[in-house]
Amino acid sequence: MIRKEDIYKIGQITKPHGLKGEVSMTFDDDIFDHVDCPYLICEVDGIPVPFFMEEYRFKSDSSALIKFMDIDSSDDAQQLIGSTVYFENRFIEDTQQEEISLNYFVGFTITDNGKTIGKVIDIDDNTENWLFVVKPENEDGEILIPAHEEFITDINHKKKNITMDLPIGLIELNE
Repeated sequence: MIRKEDIYKIGQITKPHGLKGEVSMTFDDDIFDHVDCPYLICEVDGIPVPFFMEEYRFKSDSSALIKFMDIDSSDDAQQLIGSTVYFENRFIEDTQQEEISLNYFVGFTITDNGKTIGKVIDIDDNTENWLFVVKPENEDGEILIPAHEEFITDINHKKKNITMDLPIGLIELNE
């Protein structure tokens, strides 16, 4: 059984393409092109279901056409429209760090010098320097933390934890 905590969102099925079951997917993360995983996970009726890929091709930097096994008509493909697409975390662990999208880290807990800062709830990519949007532990609001490798000292994929060494006073700037 695939659990929600073992997957992360990479995109959405937007529409059928052609008559042979292909679908168009918009994606935030093209990890499926960098990591050897034969399937993507689509949410069907609220349940994560693996769909094995026959083939895929990119339409642009943020969309692809995908042909899943056993989806052989536009009617079959229609059932997937609007489905959120996920990638399984366990395939990420052996991947080179630079191939991992920051979206993968949503849900991770950030600690700094042994102190828990909070949980990553989003990634702010509106500036040149991307930021972790963090929900502080036991507090309201959000904290913005630079998602820069210079500050990251360790990543524990199994425990979903990012250990950081942040500059003194950075957290207080968010208050």
